[in-house]
Amino acid sequence: MTAIIRPSEPRDLPELTAIYRHAVLNGTASFEIDPPDEAEMARRRDALLGAGFPYLVAEEDGRIFGYAYAGPYRPRPAYRYTVEDSIYVAPDLQGRGVGRALLSALIEECERLGFRQMIGVIGDSSSTGSIALHRSLGFLNAGVVRDVGYKHGRWLDQVIMQRRLGSGTDGVPGVERSAETA
Repeated sequence: MTAIIRPSEPRDLPELTAIYRHAVLNGTASFEIDPPDEAEMARRRDALLGAGFPYLVAEEDGRIFGYAYAGPYRPRPAYRYTVEDSIYVAPDLQGRGVGRALLSALIEECERLGFRQMIGVIGDSSSTGSIALHRSLGFLNAGVVRDVGYKHGRWLDQVIMQRRLGSGTDGVPGVERSAETA
């Protein structure tokens, strides 16, 4: 797969909405039950971009194969250097490297923006592909929260994975080291 990874644009929303709709209705990556419409997807995207978070797409020959974004891990100010990743890939292209390309680019962009930790919250402990993808890109298992979601007639776990970004917990975020302290 030779998809181009680029920032999302408003023109991508119909395909983003369709990819997410399939994930909501058929999968466990999202604990959402009813898929949002295009207007709601636009609102969510705009809110993330407006808050300074990256929102990327994988495109080839005009087709969007998947998308990934980072958002706040939690709303309290102390979490401001920690992001949560989300990745969705078109169902016919899962397992072909699109997710890896998206997550790699997302990690890079979050490091460039100065974030220090990335959390992967994987819906369902049987999502071995997503768990393996995160592990292959340096995420460590931070724990499993058992039976916290009920979807598709069964209880679902959440697997929490964590990856250091940039200098991680070295130094004070947002403060450049001076020559005197280096």
